[in-house]
Amino acid sequence: MTDDLISAKGVEVTYRGQGKAAVKVLHGVDVRIARRETVGIVGESGSGKTTLGRALLRLVDITAGTITFDGRDISHLPEAEMRPLRRRMQMIFQDPMASLNPRHTVRRILTEPLLFHGVAANRADAEKRVRQFFDRVALPVACLDRTPHELSGGQRQRVGIARAALLEPDFVLADEIVSGLDVSTQAQALNLLKTLTRDLGLAMAFISHDLSVIRAVCDRVYVMRNGTVVEEGRCEDVFATPKSAYTRLLIDAIPLPEIDPTWLGRDRADDPPGSADGHGARAAAAG
Repeated sequence: MTDDLISAKGVEVTYRGQGKAAVKVLHGVDVRIARRETVGIVGESGSGKTTLGRALLRLVDITAGTITFDGRDISHLPEAEMRPLRRRMQMIFQDPMASLNPRHTVRRILTEPLLFHGVAANRADAEKRVRQFFDRVALPVACLDRTPHELSGGQRQRVGIARAALLEPDFVLADEIVSGLDVSTQAQALNLLKTLTRDLGLAMAFISHDLSVIRAVCDRVYVMRNGTVVEEGRCEDVFATPKSAYTRLLIDAIPLPEIDPTWLGRDRADDPPGSADGHGARAAAAG
């Protein structure tokens, strides 16, 4: 058994639009993600980071290279053979409003995947699992009978996180999942992700353009530009002494604060009620 849960070697992706010239988006990319590791993928718009993430999940086909998952080559597996692996490889989408069925209640959104993948024995078991998990994602039980448009943005994103985590996956791809949230709600979502990856033993690829988020959440980072990886390493090393001029430009272009390594886990219990800094359980439940 390999230490790497998922890896890509020499991966290329080319999009061929009908009546349009082929466009190569990824150019021989190498990426590896170990078990229980959180890896950041960062780059400007058009760098290929989202295409790489979707290629790792086999949501887009690769035109060259190999992708392995848990030691198995999945580069060109037919969908019938990929289907049993889908539960183990989950994705949290950037826009939960677009990824959650607007006609379904949260109850149905979360129980149906459990039944489809056989994680729950029956509907009663599925509902029990969902209710138990609601406490972990700071959602009130009343949300079960609401539809996505009746929830706040933070609540919708926590439903998306719960949908992925409830299936007990080995690997999760989080694609720009906090970019549409306000700062306090971002912190709550990132705290939740850090807790779940630790408690459930998940490996995660975290795609973002926000270098401060990558620095706070990830163990290692890949910096992408024009469909290639220009730098890779542990976050503290890359941020302290970037080897690539492009990485330095990214760091210099954004006014990064001095990051307190405990900012996501800071105890807010002593904040006075209604204070501007309070991000306690009450704020988390409100979304």
